[in-house]
Amino acid sequence: MKKNRILLVEDEESLLKLETILFTTRGYRVTGVSDGASALDLIRKSPPDLVILDVMLPGMDGFDICRAIKDDPASAGIPVVILSAKKSGPDLERGRTAGADAYLTKPFKAVKVLQVIEGLIGGES
Repeated sequence: MKKNRILLVEDEESLLKLETILFTTRGYRVTGVSDGASALDLIRKSPPDLVILDVMLPGMDGFDICRAIKDDPASAGIPVVILSAKKSGPDLERGRTAGADAYLTKPFKAVKVLQVIEGLIGGES
């Protein structure tokens, strides 16, 4: 059985590796990029089943990337999870208004992230 595809957008290399290992060991197919332009290009070419976005990224931030995904009819249905160290009330509100399906904060618990993903896209496709 084939697992869903996840696009990770994280500019901190060690976290990108950690998250990739976490999801691939659960059977997800993972692609990682470190900036918004690469993420949006990849989403246009080969839409993933779910996007996990950091907020603090070079170029456009995660809120802008989320908004771009949700504003494009071709990608609007893709669930977006923001995973960020930014955890203030205004940041959470910006995530909601950008269209994020979930907003989780770093440091994160792997179990919680996996529960959210399973809730949004299920385990197997």
